[in-house]
Amino acid sequence: MDKSLRLDLNCDLGEGEPLSRTRALMHWITSANVACGAHAGDRRTMEACVRLAKRYGTRLGAHPGPWSRGDFGRGDVRTGPEEIEWLLLQQVGALDLLAHAHGLRLHHIKLHGALYHASEKDRALARHYVAAVKRFWPQAIIYARAGGRVARLARAAGLIVWEEAFADRGYRSDGTLVARDEPNALVTDPKAVVERILRRLGRGEIAAVSGGPVALNAQTLCIHSDTPHALQIARAVAKTLRTTGGITSEGRHAIRGTQ
Repeated sequence: MDKSLRLDLNCDLGEGEPLSRTRALMHWITSANVACGAHAGDRRTMEACVRLAKRYGTRLGAHPGPWSRGDFGRGDVRTGPEEIEWLLLQQVGALDLLAHAHGLRLHHIKLHGALYHASEKDRALARHYVAAVKRFWPQAIIYARAGGRVARLARAAGLIVWEEAFADRGYRSDGTLVARDEPNALVTDPKAVVERILRRLGRGEIAAVSGGPVALNAQTLCIHSDTPHALQIARAVAKTLRTTGGITSEGRHAIRGTQ
């Protein structure tokens, strides 16, 4: 096991979960992806997340999504390449302003749901997304699917990328996620999630639902706040990363002190 490895632990927050859960999850994670008012969230929830990120020293990130609350931004995407810049200016721009008002800077940007996956399939959408981030938030890190198109394009554009693996989602053998309406889409048992993380730390891979390995060169792990037992999963993963060297308690403190 690579003792020098340091993994970030991120979570999608401000998506309608109780504030008590937001607060509890913020205690264990190192990065928060905050919904910006489209698929979920509003000014009140965004500002609450900013305040909690400042209190806990958590990296603050924007989590822009499609303007589709009815399906939580997980349905069909109607955002075209030409529209992505305006979507980002509205959503990421709003969170960026709130962050500055509280003395924080925006650490990263991660697309939500169907927009996240559409940008991997549609090269034009991915290119416009990367171009918008480079133009307006060049210091922000892009969180993107490990081994995916967005990560490659962003890196080629000179942006910093943290490739992402999902701790609580099922993987196909090609490295894509199992659709949420299919069996094995979610991994909800904290012990099973920890086993996956240990395999990632030890072998640099995660098990697909077929049982075969999927190589993942990830710098950040994601947990969803709406996954059943999300808090127990976050606690178990954070403790595992500390004790294995995936991230030590000292390393976590050093990361959290960087805003």
